[in-house]
Amino acid sequence: MDGDFFSEVSGSVPFGGLDATDALAFKVYDKDRLVLGKRMEDHLRIAVCLWHSFNWPGSDVFGAGTFDRPWLDPRLEPMIAARAKLEAAFEFVAKLGVPFYCFHDRDIAPEGRTFAETKANLDAMIDQAEAHMARTGIKLLWGTANLFSHPRYAAGAATNPDPEVFAYAAAQVKVMLEATHRLHGENYVLWGGREGYETLLNTDLAREEQQLARFLAMVAEHKHRIGFKGTLLIEPKPQEPTKHQYDYDAATVHGFLARHRLDGEYRVNLEANHATLAGHTFQHEVTYAISHGTFGSIDANRGDYQNGWDTDQFPNSVEELSLAVYEIVRAGGFTTGGFNFDTKLRRQSLDRTDLFHAHIGGIDTLARALLVAVDMIEHRTLEALREKRYAGWSGELGRSILSGDALFEVLAGRVAVGEIDPYPVSGRQELLENMVNQRIWAVDGVKRVETGTGH
Repeated sequence: MDGDFFSEVSGSVPFGGLDATDALAFKVYDKDRLVLGKRMEDHLRIAVCLWHSFNWPGSDVFGAGTFDRPWLDPRLEPMIAARAKLEAAFEFVAKLGVPFYCFHDRDIAPEGRTFAETKANLDAMIDQAEAHMARTGIKLLWGTANLFSHPRYAAGAATNPDPEVFAYAAAQVKVMLEATHRLHGENYVLWGGREGYETLLNTDLAREEQQLARFLAMVAEHKHRIGFKGTLLIEPKPQEPTKHQYDYDAATVHGFLARHRLDGEYRVNLEANHATLAGHTFQHEVTYAISHGTFGSIDANRGDYQNGWDTDQFPNSVEELSLAVYEIVRAGGFTTGGFNFDTKLRRQSLDRTDLFHAHIGGIDTLARALLVAVDMIEHRTLEALREKRYAGWSGELGRSILSGDALFEVLAGRVAVGEIDPYPVSGRQELLENMVNQRIWAVDGVKRVETGTGH
């Protein structure tokens, strides 16, 4: 593990353009390219996750790990292995040339025999991370605590029937929130991997909701106590590993936060694969969050349409991503959030450079989706027809209804005498779908689209 782990890649991955023959070059992602007056890197704010790429051996429920990750060898002294893992991770992110990374506490530091030893391990590795960040200029998009892997969390963390597990989880989050603050992380994420139930036969839903609300309130209180200026995020997910999770989708999270008066404290970190598992499109989840003021950040990946599992594959559909990116850019873009590649290599992708190929392809897909989204915004591909469809609500009748001036009885009376007798109007869905496709076909990512310096 001495020296460069990714020795086959020398220097940063370059931008080569669409005609580049080098597989280890970006074809569309040109970080300094101006798009609507902002650098492409600043639009996308890309991050690499440490868990799937460096802390997962490539195992599945039927087989052992297949990846070349020597620091995961259980025969190694845990802290030596942890340092080697972190060094390889920063080497990768630096060579890939993206600005951010993300991690759970257990991704970078092993659990000790006691909580004090575990905290000491994390403190030591935060020192290492801080040094790597200073050396490379790479920043922390968000940190989080792993409240799902250890057997103590089999029945959940905040929603566990044992208050001692709740207390242990609170201590773990306190330490990790403080570590994220120390590393100047721009967000802190709570992913309730096991905050749900496997059967209602032994579950008190009302009690567990009360527990979860109290836990989230305590996190928000501690954020303000320590002066952390980043955004607190919740990552919705419908199920897997539990049968049902309390943060099912963006709407469920929003309703929960509003019900417990926490909607001013949290936003959502949306994942594309979680959206489809919940029966939604990724665009739907993004649009809902933006519409209700809870949009925060993104985990960019995709699922497999042939199964209902969280496969976390690298994104490869410009069409699907374009509509989600369109909503984000149209709403003004990210503040503290970004696109984190919460993605897994396929189990047969064994070469060290496969990690580069996967990220390059996913980032290029995202970059082209950005250009398509901007093109649709500039051509008002969807907005003109949307505005026309709802134009009546800007007229006298629509304004009077929304203002409360139009009484129920008055509306009914106008209908009864035939003054109001509406006819159906086409939603023109097929036309809109064609128009979106035309913009996708018109954009080749580099050659044809002129993106302005202002909008």
